[in-house]
Amino acid sequence: MADTQTEGEKWRWILKSGAKGLCPRCGKGHMFRSWLKVVDRCEVCGLDYSFASPDDGPAFFSLCIVAFPLLFVVVWFQVAFSPPFWVHAVTSLPLMLAGCLLPLRPIKGWLVASQYVNKAHEAGTAQLWGQLNGRTVEKGGTAFDE
Repeated sequence: MADTQTEGEKWRWILKSGAKGLCPRCGKGHMFRSWLKVVDRCEVCGLDYSFASPDDGPAFFSLCIVAFPLLFVVVWFQVAFSPPFWVHAVTSLPLMLAGCLLPLRPIKGWLVASQYVNKAHEAGTAQLWGQLNGRTVEKGGTAFDE
């Protein structure tokens, strides 16, 4: 991933590697070892994923993008048709569960890829992250000097 790419190319790369769960550096290795667990290192290029800290971002975006609109659909369904509870248990509950859980992995992938491509880290914490991850980081350096 070259630094000379345009914003549009960066955005497409982030979406592609994140959605497919591929390494944001080489695009060949896997980003995940299980459904939501990020690998320690890329098996192809050796990218160290210690920089990856999407935290609660995937859950937040899943709730905002999927759960809230689905909730309005479920409430509309209740108000418009007044179905018995079992209808909601068969339709609304699985729809909400699938709608909230399925996008978690691609969203987490997009966030990790975005962190790598944009060299995102908290200001002034490179030295601390280096100590926590057993690396020596020179003053002014970043955790992304790989």
